[in-house]
Amino acid sequence: MTAQKTGAGKTAIVIGASMAGLLGARALADHYDQITLLDRDALGAAGAHRKGTPQSKHAHAVLVRGLAIMEEYFPGLIAELVSLGADYGDVSQKARWYHGDGHHQACVSGDNAINVSRPLLESTIRTRLLALPNVQIIDACDVLGLLTTPDNGRVTGVRLIRRAAGSAEEGLAADLVVDATGRGSRSPAWLEALGYERPHEDAVKMGLTYTSCEFRRRPEHSPGVVALIVAASPESRRGGVLLSQEGDRWMLTIGGYLGEQAPMDHAGLLEYARGLATPDIYEIVKNAEPLSEPVAYKVPSNLRRRYERLTRFPQGYLVMGDGLCSFNPIYAQGMSVAALEAVALGDCLARGEDRLAGRFFKQAAEIIDMPWSTAVGNDLRFPEIEGPRNAMTNFINWYISKLHHAAQQDAVLSVAFLKVVNLLQPPPSLLHPRVVWRVVRGNLWRRPHKSAVKQRGLATAAPGSSR
Repeated sequence: MTAQKTGAGKTAIVIGASMAGLLGARALADHYDQITLLDRDALGAAGAHRKGTPQSKHAHAVLVRGLAIMEEYFPGLIAELVSLGADYGDVSQKARWYHGDGHHQACVSGDNAINVSRPLLESTIRTRLLALPNVQIIDACDVLGLLTTPDNGRVTGVRLIRRAAGSAEEGLAADLVVDATGRGSRSPAWLEALGYERPHEDAVKMGLTYTSCEFRRRPEHSPGVVALIVAASPESRRGGVLLSQEGDRWMLTIGGYLGEQAPMDHAGLLEYARGLATPDIYEIVKNAEPLSEPVAYKVPSNLRRRYERLTRFPQGYLVMGDGLCSFNPIYAQGMSVAALEAVALGDCLARGEDRLAGRFFKQAAEIIDMPWSTAVGNDLRFPEIEGPRNAMTNFINWYISKLHHAAQQDAVLSVAFLKVVNLLQPPPSLLHPRVVWRVVRGNLWRRPHKSAVKQRGLATAAPGSSR
């Protein structure tokens, strides 16, 4: 088979047109004459769900750091999304973060985030990306494998087949191929078939099941608040979020750990929501009009593939996004980590293509380290979850629980926590002496907590709460 070039000059292929693929292609667009995106789905109407992203029917969040990168890549993106109905505002002032017996004290943090559905975010970015003169897409096609040099030392393109009737296998050549196909990436198998080692995999199983449903959002629902986040805990394996979406909608997503799952009917789902650690989400949705049927999505584990540890790797090939690391999605890290990886890819290419894979995987591993430790460490609060615990892990989880308690009346602590959540500061920043002192002080005083949500008339105190 003779592979066909996509055009003159340097070319790149990105397999997978989900968020990691789109952002990776944007980084490549500054360095390659032609980039071709490949995807299995037929990419149709803007804002539509598609088979390749089943998680799109559930709540998504773009962390502050990730949103800033997307805006830099696509200037005016935030304003466009807001014009399409997305909510944009302060991550503390317009949100309620519940941990344990109350929520963090709301304040103006100075950091803004956006509430938007995954389909609208993805299709808006895709449209902007394809407006670049050196980016094109071939959708509704399957990538069958890699093209290589005779010694398998370099990847030179891909073998693909279009899903149209009567299509035949064809080859598409490129100077660089990037796998952005996600958690189900076939790169480990492809590499093994070429005579390379599979990457070692780190997995921490938490048995998470999401159940989601959309509801009509009305002005009297939680005025001024666009996000309610209720964390799961060892005492309650269920956590949930209620996020505003474009089109005057709420997205309710409830996650159950260790095999626990919400019922798949409206009445059962509402009753399950009533069992969250705070009743405030239930109080909003109990009489709201459902706009969809409940839908579930399972995530068995945090999964990290250690490509940075491989001693041999073919030239002209990379893996990024969830193919490198797939986090527990309740922490909303995936899209923002993919954005940081795209920036790292651009930085590596700016320094040339020599040893590109080794340099990129090293930088990507450094990016992943922080959110991985946050996600895994937090999941290991549950004693039933198997994973690498030590005295420091146990201390950090104990300390963070005390920080959450103190943050109910200390906005400085809440902002410090939100900066870590949004990848703006590293987790050790929460151990700064000034932060530690406020945590100690907040737990020694233990003043009665006066809920800001109650002040706003969102809900009354629940049995067992300290409001």
